[in-house]
Order: sequence, then C-alpha cells, then structure tokens
Amino acid sequence: MFHALATWHKIVFGDCRDMREIPSGSVHLVVTSPPYFNAPFDYPDLFKDYDEYLDLIRCVARELRRVLAPGRVACFVTQDVRIEGKLYPVPADIVRIFVEEGFIYRDRIIWRKPEGYIRISRRSGVLIQHKLPMYYYPDNIYEEILILQNGQFDYSRIKSLPASILNKSRIDIERFQREKWYLSVWDITNVLPRQGRLEEGIAAFPEEIPYRLIRLFSFVGETVLDPFLGSGTTTKVAMQLERNSWGYEIDLELEPIILRKLGAVHRLSDNKYVTLAGDIIEVTKRSDARRLRTFLQEKIKAKPSVTRKRKR
Repeated sequence: MFHALATWHKIVFGDCRDMREIPSGSVHLVVTSPPYFNAPFDYPDLFKDYDEYLDLIRCVARELRRVLAPGRVACFVTQDVRIEGKLYPVPADIVRIFVEEGFIYRDRIIWRKPEGYIRISRRSGVLIQHKLPMYYYPDNIYEEILILQNGQFDYSRIKSLPASILNKSRIDIERFQREKWYLSVWDITNVLPRQGRLEEGIAAFPEEIPYRLIRLFSFVGETVLDPFLGSGTTTKVAMQLERNSWGYEIDLELEPIILRKLGAVHRLSDNKYVTLAGDIIEVTKRSDARRLRTFLQEKIKAKPSVTRKRKR
C-alpha cells in the first residue's frame, strides 16, 4: 500500500519486560495481544505457572506506564483460558494489575466471532451427548479488548496539532456507523490457522482490530507499540495508517514472517530495510531473545487431542 507519509518501524527481538530502547512518554498507543498463559493450542508449557505469567503482565504494565504518553491508552486483546478443566481469569487479572500500577480502566469491547468460526472445539457437544443438566459447556465465540488509560488525557493538546494532521486523522463517520464501531460488541471474523497461511501456527488477530483501535486512539504521525508483536499485524496496520511503531517479540523464529508481512523488499544494511512506499524498518536482536516457534509447535502436535483435530 502506498501512502503520502513515510514512517519508521523499529522491531526489537527481546523480552518486553525491558523496553529500554523506547524513550519515556514517547508512545501514543499500545495495541497488543499477550500470550494466553499456557493455552494448549498456542502456548503449551510456556510458563512455569500462572504466577510467572502474571509477573510478566505486571512488568509489562510498569514499562507501559513509563513509555506511554500521559492520557494515552493501551489496548489488550485477550480472553480467559481453560487448561485441563481449570479456567484462568486472564482479562480480570490484567485489569487488576494495570489498575494497581496506576492505569485507569477505561472500557471493555467484546470481539464477537462468527458462529461457524469456532477454532478449537465445540464444548456444547457434551450436553448433546448426555441430554441432562450439569453437562452444559458453551462454545466460546468471543474475546475481549481491554482499554486501559495512562491517566487523564488533556484534550486541549489536540488544538495544537497542525490542521493537516487533524484532517488526515478524522474518523470516517459513515463507516463508523455502518460497521457499528460505536457499540461495545464488534463483529469481526477471526484469523483461522489454515495450512499455508503466513500466520500458520501463530495466534494472530485480524487486521480489522488494530485498524479500528489505531484510527480511534491515535493521530497520523504518532507512534504505536505492540510489546507482543507476533507476526507483525499491529506494525503492518500502523504503517498503512501512517503511524510509526515499535514492536517487541521474544521469538527470533518469527523474524522472516514479520519482514514478509511488512513488505521489507530492500535491505539497506545489516539491520535496516525499506518498503516500496519508503517506510524504514529497523531490526534489533538482543541477547535475551529466544527461539520458540518450533518448540511450541512440537508441543502442540504431541498433544493427542490436537493431533486428531488437525488431521481432519
């Protein structure tokens, strides 16, 4: 996609508990989806226990409190996760931790997926089989988008922005109303892990989610951060919408996928690339980066229930 404003995008392979590369107060929006703890279809045994996972969330909250400009928001796409019959309240704990670290709990949006796009399993089949009370387990077709704000926003600052930026940042009200962005429930088709897809084996969210959030909570030329970058969806959409970005990803194995998704067609140096539109991509590899994708996929395939499902 060609656009008028060339942007920069810095990808850091390393642990997002330490975002030392980002100056304090320089980020205007966070859009991300952290690991869903040890979700068996995506992150089996990634964390020692739930406390270790929550420690990661708290460390990230503290770093986001530092790098986010005053009054700006962090959006987390997440959901409860069930592991061996136990349901872990991931969204509730994220909200609790962020509020404890000084954020304001601003809003929650429900991302509702089409009924025919259930990714993992139809738990309702248990009741169909037994036809008796206490066998009810609903099929999940939603996730949550948590919106957490770094203090109060000073709306008078908008008046100081150039008219050209304000005009380019205006929301398309016709689309806003037609697609019902104004509701707390967004109907968006999810990304299914089809074989051969660029995001195969990666828990990626659809581009429509960062598209809406970036349009609704940032201005053209500002900076967006995704501390759990994955395949690079947030950075790709930020680039298309003429925002700069930072992205942190722990897994070095995702580098070629990210660069391909971002359209890094020409290499300028060992760690710099440029897109056809002139956007600059800079890659940093820290010593705390890991290689996880192969490990996780092997763990997933080793689970009998997952193996049977993938052979269908």
